[in-house]
Amino acid sequence: MVNFIRTAAQDPRVLSIKQTLYRTNSDSPIVRTLIEAAGKKEVTVVVELKASFDEATNIRWARSLEDAGVQVFHGVVGLKTHAKVTLVVRQDPDGKIRRYAHLGTGNYNPSTARFYTDLSLLTRDDAITSAVHDTFNYLTAYAEQPHYKPLMVAPVDMARTCIALIDREARNARRGKPGRIIVKINALVDPPVIQALYRASRSGVEIDLIVRGQCALVPGLRGISSRIRVRSIVGRFLEHSRIFYFENGGNPEIYLGSADWMPRNLYERVEVLFPVKDAALRTRVATEILGAYLSDNCKSHLLRSNGTYSRSPAARNGLSVNAQEHLLRVAGSADGAQRVRATRIPEAYESTPGMTASDHAQQGSDGEDVGSTV
Repeated sequence: MVNFIRTAAQDPRVLSIKQTLYRTNSDSPIVRTLIEAAGKKEVTVVVELKASFDEATNIRWARSLEDAGVQVFHGVVGLKTHAKVTLVVRQDPDGKIRRYAHLGTGNYNPSTARFYTDLSLLTRDDAITSAVHDTFNYLTAYAEQPHYKPLMVAPVDMARTCIALIDREARNARRGKPGRIIVKINALVDPPVIQALYRASRSGVEIDLIVRGQCALVPGLRGISSRIRVRSIVGRFLEHSRIFYFENGGNPEIYLGSADWMPRNLYERVEVLFPVKDAALRTRVATEILGAYLSDNCKSHLLRSNGTYSRSPAARNGLSVNAQEHLLRVAGSADGAQRVRATRIPEAYESTPGMTASDHAQQGSDGEDVGSTV
């Protein structure tokens, strides 16, 4: 990301740079690069002054940016700006003006990047970059749109759209189509979302939730949530990426972003979830990343219906899977195609290590037979 901003700042064809800053460090190379770019092109930065524990640093950087001629905004009144987005506008050699966007799950902070797990997307997709442009208009000119498709933007439409996607899985399951939801977040405490997940479970949707911290949903309750499994993974790195997988009747949709399913994220902050539109990238996220987390039997803890957590039992075949160590090896591999072939999303019942399909069925079927869906 630092190289992307530095290259954009130095490129004479770049006309403008827009970026959000929620958390950054006291010696941020990104902020210094934006300051250097301000004398050569239009630079706009949305700085969140109320980022917990980083208020003083952000205030200091905001003043430095303003002194350098950067257009500094502080977002929508009453809402924290938690979205991680950057937009670069460039006149390419063919004379056409194009937008390039970077969207991420983590802060533009080189310090935390060393021990947080995060994902990001660099794209020039017209629909996405146009929506990012509209999002910056919302943050800087209060020009709110009814929606920001293909993005989900809180507090405008994110909660409503997430619940609609959950309900779509429920409808598909009732119609005999594959129904599967896999979500990786930091916290799950929003009542409307939890109720939607319960409805989906009762309809036959297999649901795996990887929730690092707070989880108000109760899994494994007969007639309510017997198709829902919840795990927390605590390892060498702080799990920070948010991933949302919806089976969509065999045509999966995946969204990434910085929002948890919490009231503060859905209704009190400006957040962005963005789609992974490229089929190859969707496959990598689904199999290489989510598959690894669902197979982890070293650092994974399972949430039981009584509210306690227990360590994942060892795999029946004796193979130990540490998702974070696996992904470190993947990052060092040059054969991307081999990485994708080597992993997959586990079957629904396999996502609870140590359980067989019959064990899962006996746990409670919400009135219907349990079967694998992916």
